[in-house]
Amino acid sequence: MPPTSVNVSRGTGAVGAPLRSLVTVALGKAIRASLRLTRHGGSALPGKVVETFDPAFLARTLSSLPYGVVLVSGTNGKTTTTRMVASMLADLGLKVFTNPTGSNFTRGVVSALLTKVDMRGRLDADIAVLELDEAYAVRFVRQVRPRYALLLNVMRDQLDRFGEIDNTARLLGKVAQATDGTVVLNREDRRIRALASLVPQGSRVRYFGLSRELRSQFPSDDEMHAEDMAGVGPFGSLSVSSDATVLPDATREALGAVKADRAEQGADLCRKRQRGADVHADVVLTKSGPHHAGFTMDGTSFESDLRLDGLYNLYNAAAALATVRAVMDDAGMALRASMKQSASAVKRPEDCDADRVQNLDPRIMKALANVTPAFGRGETFDVGGVPVQLLLVKNPMGFRMSLASFPPQGCSTMIAINDDYADGRDMSWLWDVDFASLRRTGVEQVTGVRAWDMALRLEYDQVQVANVETDLPEALRGFLAAEPDKPKHVYCTYTAMLAIRAQLGKYADVPDAGVGR
Repeated sequence: MPPTSVNVSRGTGAVGAPLRSLVTVALGKAIRASLRLTRHGGSALPGKVVETFDPAFLARTLSSLPYGVVLVSGTNGKTTTTRMVASMLADLGLKVFTNPTGSNFTRGVVSALLTKVDMRGRLDADIAVLELDEAYAVRFVRQVRPRYALLLNVMRDQLDRFGEIDNTARLLGKVAQATDGTVVLNREDRRIRALASLVPQGSRVRYFGLSRELRSQFPSDDEMHAEDMAGVGPFGSLSVSSDATVLPDATREALGAVKADRAEQGADLCRKRQRGADVHADVVLTKSGPHHAGFTMDGTSFESDLRLDGLYNLYNAAAALATVRAVMDDAGMALRASMKQSASAVKRPEDCDADRVQNLDPRIMKALANVTPAFGRGETFDVGGVPVQLLLVKNPMGFRMSLASFPPQGCSTMIAINDDYADGRDMSWLWDVDFASLRRTGVEQVTGVRAWDMALRLEYDQVQVANVETDLPEALRGFLAAEPDKPKHVYCTYTAMLAIRAQLGKYADVPDAGVGR
């Protein structure tokens, strides 16, 4: 087996470590049990306490993993892509530890570890696949050097926390610098692509990307904002002509100049993106459709039906495929080396399967087809025979792609917006989302701490809102009761999603993820 890539922090020598682990685990498990007994939320609270009591617990525990850590980060798609990678690796025979609920701060990872380690702090796993928030990923790599890093994208998100988009890219650059095995990058995102220059010598770089035909369906953050200002493209919103009869000549000329300038910026961005297309990508998304996708992997074409909803999840699947191939390539090399040394060195019967090291891509595609939606990201619950789907939204691009992926016709829509720390305090990004697709059907219910802000935003896009209720449980009750036979879409920020998911447990069978209750 390859040596682990985890570096345990200084000052945590072997002396006293077993006793320390025993006390730490007992403390963490006791806190978690008390929270569940009282039916409170706080999935990260045990981790927060353990981080304070035993700062080396995270690094010490992960140091036992033969294949180290896969770190997944970026603005959009972290939770779903982490689930894809973890699920596929498990289907391919590895024992995988992951943080499945999207609690992506380091204390969330520690909390998840406390549910899996035994009382002596031992983790029975081959590899960890962990989602980390962009800022907390930097804290994580100070303690643990990942063997693999998957960096998805950089988009404007939670400006109150991260600042401008280039700062987010710098944070992810620190992850690339700390990775000592393989870094998987998004070829189509120029800021992510540029991080290849930061990858340390001896580590490899792999890319995932889009075919030329699909690029217009997945605009970059720069392209989206250029189109907004220019009023062009599928996401453009500025119109000079529609109200031209009432605009003064000087205003019309000024708007025309803005359009021309932004159009030139957009053309320049397209040229930059095209230059990136010259970079070879290990996995390319070539076809997209409802629950179906096509890919090329090193020139060979594959197609598969998927159980995941949403256009952007097909792009996430390309990222997951590139990462899983990198891990399994390393696992195959380790297996071949161990088989040369001794047949007894193979750990499990499935390791003897020749398919583990040969004809791997078809098996990876089969594993992809088995992946189900992640926690709160397209999960569907049956409420009295009616599907209710939770759709997490947290930035302009994510909300736009969700609206494009889930047509509102024939469905009832609810939007729940909170502004807690995990959601981002600054909700001005809602003004960068085009809600015109909801005009025909309207929105049945708006709720959350920022319900009235959301209702005002919809009014500006001429979307009729039937009800505004800031009390979330009451809003959900009314929403489920209204038009009871209609399928339902619930767009929600992170903390609103946790609360709604917990409330849905009163009406439907909701798997317990240990949070929000």
